[in-house]
Amino acid sequence: MLEQREGGCHCGRVRFRARVDLDLLSQCNCTVCTKKGILHLPVVLENFELLRGKNSLTTYTFGTGVAQHTFCSHCGMHAFYVPRSQPDGITVNARCLDDIDGPSLKPTRFFDGRHWEEAQRKRIAEGGHIAAAGLNGAVTLKRILDRAPE
Repeated sequence: MLEQREGGCHCGRVRFRARVDLDLLSQCNCTVCTKKGILHLPVVLENFELLRGKNSLTTYTFGTGVAQHTFCSHCGMHAFYVPRSQPDGITVNARCLDDIDGPSLKPTRFFDGRHWEEAQRKRIAEGGHIAAAGLNGAVTLKRILDRAPE
């Protein structure tokens, strides 16, 4: 069930609004996400709006040119990003959502007994999410920033 939520970084300079399904909560095991305590929540691009902080964002691409990880340049919080596996979508950090008790969230890296990477390979093999040709995280992030206020 989709819920309208707002969230942002620790210092409040970056704010966003998203329609999220908390049942889709997952956790990445990459070193950046593990160190930053990120809990991933996928959001369809149309259900995401950057409210504030367009000029406070710093982006980092992990050498792929596909994923776009965004950080607040002031507090370093990783509130949302464009994932490599879904370059036409957004993933928000559930710990950044307002009225969410982060410590009480008990995410798992397993889906129906399968590890996240295995679940992703299975979804792709079964004709799951396939990004449009030429689409990458930079294009998606540009779309978000173009429609965001200054």
